[in-house]
Amino acid sequence: MVVGMFLYKFSKKVNLNPNYEIGQVIDSLNQVAVCYNGGVRHIGGRNVVDGYNVGLKYQCVEFVKRYYLEHYNHKMPDSYGHAKSFYDPDIKDGDINKRRDLTQFSNPGSTKPKVGDLIVMRPSRTNKFGHVGIVSEVTDKDVEMIQQNGGTFASTRVRFGLGRNEGEWWIENERVLGWLRK
Repeated sequence: MVVGMFLYKFSKKVNLNPNYEIGQVIDSLNQVAVCYNGGVRHIGGRNVVDGYNVGLKYQCVEFVKRYYLEHYNHKMPDSYGHAKSFYDPDIKDGDINKRRDLTQFSNPGSTKPKVGDLIVMRPSRTNKFGHVGIVSEVTDKDVEMIQQNGGTFASTRVRFGLGRNEGEWWIENERVLGWLRK
């Protein structure tokens, strides 16, 4: 049991995928690079741009903050926190999340997700920090999210069903807390 736990934790910090090197560009959205991270808990140092903390290199938070900085020239007032901290459950659907200076929508909520929104996901059994990605495509039936550090062998793009009932929209994934918008 102890050996198994060691191997599990070790595998999250190293690169077990021979197809990519840590830091390698593997996708992009609007010319903002998605970089490979190796193990999901691998940390390659901190990315700081002109004194602004973008995040730990190649983690999911670093990608979404770098995207918002490069694409929207947006710096979040609170530049720290794990992915799960991007969504504040005390903020009402459609109100401003002041820590991020973004409008926050609940899942389910009154507003359909759109390209450029941040999707915030709750922690899971294997990831206590949560996860964030960016909406890269929306149809009437689903939402595509681009992500960095989704897992050693995970795709940079994942799709979730999109539903609507009695005026409320929801992303059909139990981990999705909501989305944030500039």
